[in-house]
Amino acid sequence: MAKAAKNKTPTKAAKVRLPLPAGIAATKKSKLPKPVRAVDARVLSPLTANGTGGDALILDRLWQVVEQRRGAGDAARSHSARLMARGTAKVAQKLGEEAVECVIEAALGNREATVLESADLLYHLIVVWVDAGIHPEEVWSELVRRQGVSGLAEKAARPRGVIRAAGTRKLP
Repeated sequence: MAKAAKNKTPTKAAKVRLPLPAGIAATKKSKLPKPVRAVDARVLSPLTANGTGGDALILDRLWQVVEQRRGAGDAARSHSARLMARGTAKVAQKLGEEAVECVIEAALGNREATVLESADLLYHLIVVWVDAGIHPEEVWSELVRRQGVSGLAEKAARPRGVIRAAGTRKLP
């Protein structure tokens, strides 16, 4: 008696996701687990802007939250507190990393990723401000002071000694 041939149905090949190099965001992100989304919603709710769109006041509110986290010093529960506990050099390094990631996404023309990296960059800039004891109003005042002043005029007004000390004839 002959054996019946087994019906071999082709199996679907499993999709393999290779890890991306650091700083390169995937084009399609998977949804975070529900418990993570719930924590994000609770933690970030003080930062939610009124209405559907964001506004610049979010930066002031974010500064207040980071300042509170620094004051609480709970590095086990707060990324901001943990980062500042590692020291100013680490805070500054993280800002630099986020700036590079933002530049890469902008250079690649990836608008959505540039928005996401810009948010990371602004957050880490605020962590730098809190770490340095800088209030947002100080930065806003400097921006107001510069408003309407040509970039060339502002650079020309810088002390010449700084330019000479740098050993260059170019304005920084």
